[in-house]
Amino acid sequence: MVALKPLYYSVFGVLLMWVLSVSQPALAVEGLRNDAPQRYEVVPGDTLWDISARYLRSPWQWPSLWQANPQVRNPHLIYPGDVLVLGTCQGQPCLSVERGQGVVKLSPQMRTVPKREAITPIPMEVVRAFLREHRVVEPGESPQELAYVVGGDNQRLISGAGDTLYVRGSVPARTRLGIYHPGEPYVSANGALLGDELINIGEARYLGSEGDIARIEVLSAYQEVRNNDILLPLEDRELSDAFVPRAPLNNVSGQIVAVPGGVRFIGRLQVVALDLGTQDGLQPGHVLRVDQQGELVIDPRTQELLRLPNTEAGLVMVFRPYNHMSYALVMQASRVLAVGDSVHTPTR
Repeated sequence: MVALKPLYYSVFGVLLMWVLSVSQPALAVEGLRNDAPQRYEVVPGDTLWDISARYLRSPWQWPSLWQANPQVRNPHLIYPGDVLVLGTCQGQPCLSVERGQGVVKLSPQMRTVPKREAITPIPMEVVRAFLREHRVVEPGESPQELAYVVGGDNQRLISGAGDTLYVRGSVPARTRLGIYHPGEPYVSANGALLGDELINIGEARYLGSEGDIARIEVLSAYQEVRNNDILLPLEDRELSDAFVPRAPLNNVSGQIVAVPGGVRFIGRLQVVALDLGTQDGLQPGHVLRVDQQGELVIDPRTQELLRLPNTEAGLVMVFRPYNHMSYALVMQASRVLAVGDSVHTPTR
């Protein structure tokens, strides 16, 4: 019989250095908040944005703060229970991440080890919930429509969960079906079509068919299902938690063109549609500054009509870019944002 020896190992026992910009030392000193804590313990619910905002005046500058440690597979992973310690590295403010070192003794029995989940860059549950309900058909793209609703049982014009519907088209028997309602088209300020919004209003399953008429059962419905609503295969959208707040590499300039859901006034953690996309260089994690146009005033001496300078109003982070447009989440809002506000690369 072979005796089990104690297994000693370090559980993430390394220090990750989070440098406040080696290449831009002036920014490192100026960017540090005066009330930055000397020690902070990460708690469940924290995000990379929240933590960065505790230490920096501009949370989107996360990448310039972080120096990857080659001993760690992914230096962006921070876990609840980690302790951030503010110190000095080569004459510059820096943060280190303290993780406990422990001894684990193996014994001949089953043991369940809870899975540690790293904190996310932003509130991902908000983004995932939005993406479950919204998708965009880009100009010239076919939505891969399977069928469309032509009627309900007992001549119903509106149906809901548990009801049977008749649809016209070709419906695969074992495909997860999403019921979608056409939303508003996204249009740029110059009238160019950016994409058509589709809103997921429920799920359904195939029951049977005769010719090109199929019967489906509505499994769930978030809104009433009406004639001409369409069936599409449900998308399994894997949204990476690995992206981090950062500025675009190039200078971009655009506008907020819409607020999905028809909200008029926009605040923190609401989703907005931008007239910028991958063709403009946008990627998930890119942060843009929102400016509001200055008011028109009359010069009291010359009676001239003057436009006051634009005012910084907030920050948005792109999480789902398309070719010509993007969905972004409002991360900061010092003013109530609105459709028409301009967005651009933040200045350092």
